[in-house]
Amino acid sequence: MSVKIRLTRIGRHKDPFYRIVAADGRYARDGRYVEQIGTYDPVKGIEAAEIDSELALKWLRLGAQPSDSVRAMFSAKGLMAKFAEEKAKGKK
Repeated sequence: MSVKIRLTRIGRHKDPFYRIVAADGRYARDGRYVEQIGTYDPVKGIEAAEIDSELALKWLRLGAQPSDSVRAMFSAKGLMAKFAEEKAKGKK
């Protein structure tokens, strides 16, 4: 099972709102998911995204691949740098 961290849309027509989820890559974009990691409102911007950092890091450690948009959000929140630091620390 290839796990992806991606966005799933739950907003109304012309009023987007997204959940950040860990999902099996074979499922549809708005289909079943394993765990919800956070939320994102594009009207408010990336800075206002609510992300559970512990869950996000857990899934990154388990090998989940973030989508490009989720990777940008994680980078803005400092999670990708924290994950890279943990990974480098573990190799030493």
